[in-house]
Amino acid sequence: MASITSLVSALFLALCLKGLQYLHLIKWNPIGFYKKWELFEGSSKLFQWSFFILLLFIIGFLLFITLRYVYIIPAILSSFLLGLFLTITLEWIALDLPLQLSSFKKLSIPFMVVVICLLRFLLETANFHQREHTAQKGN
Repeated sequence: MASITSLVSALFLALCLKGLQYLHLIKWNPIGFYKKWELFEGSSKLFQWSFFILLLFIIGFLLFITLRYVYIIPAILSSFLLGLFLTITLEWIALDLPLQLSSFKKLSIPFMVVVICLLRFLLETANFHQREHTAQKGN
């Protein structure tokens, strides 16, 4: 179940990132790190996006596996805090922002909302399956 949930979340996040980039709601390219790190420069965009989705799948799978043991903390709180931390960190690195208070105005709120919603989806599903597993173990 973790693999299906992670795959759906990776595909949805990649689609949302492409949409946010197309609508100019984020000021960075989701697969722009390939140029920065000089990876897969000669390959097609389809391969670059496919590899990006694979990376998102692996990250989602690891989050699903590790965060299912945190079912004591409400998923809304943990997804909100983790989502804010992740999005602010990612955009800070992607945009190369200085450590100033005015830099917060350059962060993308739609990107934050998408990541927080996807983390909530992952956490709620992980919590549900952990409780289900615990209930079956008790029987």
